[in-house]
Amino acid sequence: MSLDISAAMQKARILTEALPYIRRFIGKTIVIKYGGNAMTEEHLKHCFAQDVVLMKLVGINPVVVHGGGPQINELLKRIGKQGEFIQGMRVTDRETMDVVEMVLGGLVNKEIVNLINQHGGRAVGLTGKDGGLIKAKKLLMKNRDKQDELIDLGLVGEVTDIDPAIVSLLYAGGFVPVIAPVGVGEEGQSYNINADLVAGRLAETLKAEKLILLTNTTGVLDKNGQLLTGLSAARVDELIADGTISGGMIPKIATALEAVKNGVKTSHIIDGRVEHALLLEIFTDAGVGTLIKNDEAA
Repeated sequence: MSLDISAAMQKARILTEALPYIRRFIGKTIVIKYGGNAMTEEHLKHCFAQDVVLMKLVGINPVVVHGGGPQINELLKRIGKQGEFIQGMRVTDRETMDVVEMVLGGLVNKEIVNLINQHGGRAVGLTGKDGGLIKAKKLLMKNRDKQDELIDLGLVGEVTDIDPAIVSLLYAGGFVPVIAPVGVGEEGQSYNINADLVAGRLAETLKAEKLILLTNTTGVLDKNGQLLTGLSAARVDELIADGTISGGMIPKIATALEAVKNGVKTSHIIDGRVEHALLLEIFTDAGVGTLIKNDEAA
């Protein structure tokens, strides 16, 4: 069998490019919010699992926080219940909360665990209720149209505290924690929490090297459609003010910024529709998304 020298050299160059990044991130924690197309398209699911396993094998501590909106919608539809959203947030009554826990803590969580294990990893699934991981309280959301009015979304929560002991124990033992964003209140009530917010708070608590948010977009684009990266907090404020960053990107940017302001080295918003997006962002010079850093590092 003849050897394709050019293809082999290209692979060698890629490995050489990755080497300094592997050295830099050995022993570091990277929190990954997993969602969007990467979580629903079969081929991308396997790419994601392979990326996580490789990260663990080279000495990085990946921690996965996942969403599951489409899967929740599908089960609600099957039981004849219509999902309701206000300002992009799911209204969560008790019946809907039962479905959320069933889907996030059961079906979706265990599928991700199984995929990682199937590709040679050792993953363990959790919800925020396990080991008192995520403490929460009811979220009362401001009404965009009436600033003095608060909206009650039912059993939608916000994080009040994170106890990372169980997560630290798992990744120290060689396991990959896979976390569903369900929190618990003081009286034991379950709360549905936005997965981006959970990932951000967890990254802060674990003093993570990176927070990575997988999305269905290329990243932050300028007005000419070109990808922006290496953004500081001040630059992000300018982009929001001039309308370059708008709509659904604003909450993700806010989560990313909050994380770096609270000790996470860098945040990344990357395109989960790209095969092996995690490896490309972490181990290559170019990356595949928008990197956000604190002003001190700018």
